[in-house]
Amino acid sequence: MTQTIPGLHHVTVVSGPPQQNVDFYVGTLLQRLVKKTVNFDDPGTYHLYYGNDRAEPGSILTFFPFVDAGPGRAGPGMASAVAYAVPNGGLDAWVAALAEAGVDHEGPFTRFGEQMIALSDPDGLRIELIETDRGTAGTAGGDAPTDGGFHSVTLWLRNPDRTARLLTDVFGYASAGQASEGGETRYRFVADGQGRGSVIDLMTSDVTAAGRPGAGTIHHVAFRAETDDVQMGWQETLRAQGFDVTPQIDRQYFNAIYFREPGGVLFEIATDPPGFATDEPMEKLGQALKLPEQHERLRDQIERILPPVTVPQRGRGGR
Repeated sequence: MTQTIPGLHHVTVVSGPPQQNVDFYVGTLLQRLVKKTVNFDDPGTYHLYYGNDRAEPGSILTFFPFVDAGPGRAGPGMASAVAYAVPNGGLDAWVAALAEAGVDHEGPFTRFGEQMIALSDPDGLRIELIETDRGTAGTAGGDAPTDGGFHSVTLWLRNPDRTARLLTDVFGYASAGQASEGGETRYRFVADGQGRGSVIDLMTSDVTAAGRPGAGTIHHVAFRAETDDVQMGWQETLRAQGFDVTPQIDRQYFNAIYFREPGGVLFEIATDPPGFATDEPMEKLGQALKLPEQHERLRDQIERILPPVTVPQRGRGGR
């Protein structure tokens, strides 16, 4: 049987100060802080992971929060937006919740037959909430936080053709049409199975400004590999296709390989195991600072450097 990508594993973003980041994603978007750790390459900086209650692949949005980060701007060759799945009929509750929180939004409007709204996080990252039957999703009302994980991610490309061929001919995605939206043209691709995080949109735009890395910009997009063996199969396949793929890198909660897709976006393929409960129980995820083994000896120093973070409640059912 031909190997295919089942969907997204996580998306990683650069942000500004960590407290405003936590306040927004936990307090406003009702995500669970599933891991509070550090950047492996810069242990004086947090690496914060948010996801659904079960910390499942396809729901994980992660951040490198830099207190002094300058503002970034999405542009061609970058991922430009991440979208969460909302159940059909669920947008009204989100519109009301965002209004109560004082968060502006665009829409609702329709894209590929699905109702959606768009907003920006405190650093300007574009977040979309899209009503869909794809996967599972909670609501902004009631006691439970949103649980549906990702709907999609948007890649902004000057020429999407080669990236489209990677998705269809190598990853096993199917083309799901194209649509015009203002000065943008979108090409939609859907992974086999249509589960959590199964959609990728490739976008071209009339906007000519160049992108700039910084706060509010997506660092990389990670796809799922169910096992290490599957990941190694992808490494072999991609190298045979001429991509410069890294060796496997241990990220403590998953193993990772990286490469740049033809449009310039950094792609990762990350394994499902061992998962986020490998160093703390599921019910206590995100409560303690967890360090990779190589940095544990520096814990006292790291804890003095990292700014304190207070995690807000998530609605009536929050922690």
